[in-house]
Amino acid sequence: MREFSAGELSAYLCNADCKPLLLDVREPWEFDKVSIEGSTLVPMRQIGEHIHMLNSDDEIVVICHHGIRSRVVCRFLESEGFSNVINLSGGIAAWAKDVDCQMPTY
Repeated sequence: MREFSAGELSAYLCNADCKPLLLDVREPWEFDKVSIEGSTLVPMRQIGEHIHMLNSDDEIVVICHHGIRSRVVCRFLESEGFSNVINLSGGIAAWAKDVDCQMPTY
């Protein structure tokens, strides 16, 4: 599993020819408060039910609040045969601090 800091992910997204899937695994109430543009919400507790909707060959960046839940989901996805997963280290909190200072925090 790879890990990107918020700054690394921001630069990567700006330069990527093919954008990765931004998979937000927080709860709906968290996603409603704030999210990274273009991200898709699938709460961590529902990943197993929705895994068939994900392509194991796609590059997937997993996002949560601080990077803990997303790391667990990355490990789960890898155990299911996903080989191109990236954890957003520090989560959306780091994104708000380091990339988008106007983003609300909670």
